[in-house]
Amino acid sequence: MSGPVIHDVHSLPKDDNVNPYAFSVELDGQWFLQKGKMIAYFGQIDFQGIGHGALDRLIASSFHSPLHAADWVVAQGRGKMLLADRAFDVNSYDLEEGNLTIRSGNLLAFQPSLSLKQSIVPGFSTLIGTGKFVAASNGPVVFAEPPIRVDPQALVGWADCPSPCHHYDHQYLRGFLGGLRAHTGIGGVSGEEHQFEFVGAGTVLLQSTEQLMPEAPTGTVPAEPGVPGGSAGHGGGSQMPQLPGSLGGLQRRFGL
Repeated sequence: MSGPVIHDVHSLPKDDNVNPYAFSVELDGQWFLQKGKMIAYFGQIDFQGIGHGALDRLIASSFHSPLHAADWVVAQGRGKMLLADRAFDVNSYDLEEGNLTIRSGNLLAFQPSLSLKQSIVPGFSTLIGTGKFVAASNGPVVFAEPPIRVDPQALVGWADCPSPCHHYDHQYLRGFLGGLRAHTGIGGVSGEEHQFEFVGAGTVLLQSTEQLMPEAPTGTVPAEPGVPGGSAGHGGGSQMPQLPGSLGGLQRRFGL
């Protein structure tokens, strides 16, 4: 019986998957990285928060999302980083003079040649330009062309097409289940009642489940046995880093 594959800095792939749930980035310069998505690294790599340090020129040219600034860092140096996210499927994608909007929590990392902007759709961010990014999905990604209506919880993102509209099935909402929900408050809106509707040219990215896994706070140490610095018995963990002024709390105020 063969044992596990043991990797070192030389055997890890260059900008490719180690397995379906982990991705290896070969860093020689800078990448933007969402906090909590790096599980290990080889080499000499420094991590600096957005709005802190001496990277203002890079931030000004590539990062334009103040609502999410507290959730990101710049990885700088040389080496290899392993990225993963809650045992999600992880893949890399290449944009070429493209425009892609993605669920903010699913975006793990991207090259500074891409520019990140806030989407007008809450909970989503938009990447513009040419470069590589790494994203996670709850199950393999399905690519579809508009016109299409999508369960909002299954939506990962969309590329080179207009933002979606809301579509409600009012016949379903006025039926027995809708009336029961209105009077009792039991249940919620499902993908059969409410969808995002896409029209025009482009590509829609769907994950192979309608279940969203909850985001873990990136600035706290989990209260688990054997985890140094856990918050158990201390009335809460460490606080998330704050940007100067009130910007650092905006994403929590809006639930993003």
